[in-house]
Amino acid sequence: TILNSVSHDLRTPLSSIKAAVSSLRQTDIIWSEADHSEFLATIEQEADRLNSLVGNLLDMSRLQAGALSLALRPIGFDEVVPRALRYLRHGEVPVEVDVPETLSRVKADPALLERAVANVTDNALAWSPADQAVRIAASEAAGRVELRIADRGPGIPPQGREHVFEPFHTVGRRPRGEGTGLGLAVAKGFVEAMGGTIELEDTPGGGLTVCISLEAA
Repeated sequence: TILNSVSHDLRTPLSSIKAAVSSLRQTDIIWSEADHSEFLATIEQEADRLNSLVGNLLDMSRLQAGALSLALRPIGFDEVVPRALRYLRHGEVPVEVDVPETLSRVKADPALLERAVANVTDNALAWSPADQAVRIAASEAAGRVELRIADRGPGIPPQGREHVFEPFHTVGRRPRGEGTGLGLAVAKGFVEAMGGTIELEDTPGGGLTVCISLEAA
């Protein structure tokens, strides 16, 4: 099942990297500086894509084997979100962040929470139209801190949400980038391992919102 699901996602970035390197090594063509920059950007982008895929595969194997080790400590979403966004290439899709520093911290493993936020945000970016921002907002109520990541994509009707967090489950064709169906599954596993919840909601005006909720430290 794993090989069937990820073979295309492994081969596509490898093919792009191979093509870019082969072009750079050609001695019979004089590439411009802009061409060089484009080839190098392709190599970096596709290598990041491979790294993310392999990371999610390893994370899922740790979750399914019950081999996840946690290093819990108080941390704020205002610290986690910027670090998670640093590793994402959102290109033409803008990201709006509203995470006040005054919110309570949550008790979590910083690395796992960062990975969960990055995976959910990456999914939102893949489904959002280019002219519609992905919005990340945090709030606090009843002793819990909630982070909502909202896209303006086609959304998922309530009856179609049952299997969204299952490994290798994909819903339709994403406007940008291929997906293996591992990102949300890993995010759910990490959040629940830290004692939190992750749920789907409708984005007001259309789209899907993923809500990560953790108890305030």
